Amino acid sequence: MKRSLIALALVAARPFAASAQSAGSGLSYNYVQGGYTATNTDAGDTKGWALGGSVAVHPNVHLFGNYANHEIDHTSIDIDQWRVGVGFNKSFSPKADFIANVAYDKYDAGGGLDFDGYSAEAGVRGVLASQLEGYALLGYEDGNDLDGNAYGRLGATVKFNQTWGVNADVKLVDGDTQYFIGPRITW
Repeated sequence: MKRSLIALALVAARPFAASAQSAGSGLSYNYVQGGYTATNTDAGDTKGWALGGSVAVHPNVHLFGNYANHEIDHTSIDIDQWRVGVGFNKSFSPKADFIANVAYDKYDAGGGLDFDGYSAEAGVRGVLASQLEGYALLGYEDGNDLDGNAYGRLGATVKFNQTWGVNADVKLVDGDTQYFIGPRITW
């Protein structure tokens, strides 16, 4: 009798276990984006353009990279900004993922003025509505030439369909504010 009840309980629980294993957040870590970027600082403001992307190499691992070219207002000085790294993502609900990223960061203003370091960040990314995704991250950046700073990043993607959308991102670090907005192609 006990064996029959255990077998019946296992058979009854099987569909729920299968749906729990296949239930993910539905978020894609495969995208390419480009657009306008700006930074507001006490020392001066910059404006420019940026490109970025990410590709999933495993259901829970993605590689990402970003490049931005800024020009300091009222000067002819350009700053190239690079960021490459690896991220971990894990669904914790049907519509949300925990994410953690580690990256190498480089800033090059030419004339021997270049800085490099690393950053690590963690937070949440989720589906906020049928056509809206958002994320909130806390991070830390440091390096040989960079002072250690904590930062926060907020972002959202408005999706027009499964492929096209517009992404916006704001990074707040040590009194500076960095912005990005531009189209995103997701697959």
